[in-house]
Amino acid sequence: MIGPESVYQINVLLRGTRPPVWRRLVVRGDTTLFRLHGILQVAMGWTDTHLHQFYAEGRRFGVVDPEIDRGMMSDRRVALFHVASRVGWSVGYEYDFGDSWMHEIRVEKILDANDDVATPTCLDGRMACPPEDCGGVHGYAELLDAIADPAHSRHDKLLEWLGRPFDPAAFDCDAVNTVLARRRPSQRAARRRVRRGHFAPPGDSN
Repeated sequence: MIGPESVYQINVLLRGTRPPVWRRLVVRGDTTLFRLHGILQVAMGWTDTHLHQFYAEGRRFGVVDPEIDRGMMSDRRVALFHVASRVGWSVGYEYDFGDSWMHEIRVEKILDANDDVATPTCLDGRMACPPEDCGGVHGYAELLDAIADPAHSRHDKLLEWLGRPFDPAAFDCDAVNTVLARRRPSQRAARRRVRRGHFAPPGDSN
C-alpha cells in the first residue's frame, strides 16, 4: 500500500550534464521535501549554500518568504508520498537559482515498509557533482573542456579557480552513505510532522 510507510526508490538526474550525473536512492515515503533537499545535497555532493525549490503537482515548494514570492509553499510539511504517489512520476528540484541546477527525481519503485531497508541510502550513482558556482550546465561543460586541454585559453585560470584536483568521473557511494547514515533517526520525527500537516494533494476534497 502506497503511503507514509512506503519505501521509495528514486533516480535523481542532473539534467543537461554529459555524461549524465545521477544518483539512485531509497527514502521513506514520509520524507518531507525539506529533508529530501538535505538528502539530495549529500547524495549529489552540493554544499547547501544556495536556495532551492521543488516543482510538483503544478506547485512550487521551498523556503517561504511572502515578501519575495507569494507563490511558494513550504516544503517542511509536504512529503514525497503526497506529490509522487505512483511509479514513473517525477518531481523537479532546482538548486541555486543563479546557476539553476535542475534535477529530475523519478520514482522507480514503491515498496512496502521493510525493516531491512535502511533509509535514506544511496544505492548507486555516476559522475562527480559539478563545482559550486561554475556557471550552470554550460559553464560546467566549458570548465571540463578547459581543464582537460592544456592549450585551452582558460586552462590555467580555471585550474586556479578550482583550487583543487577535480575528477569529473569520481563518485564514492560509500562516502555518501556514511553521511546519510547520520540522518536516519530523524525520519521518525519527520513522519510525525507530516501526519500533523494540512497539505491536501490536488483532487483531495478533504
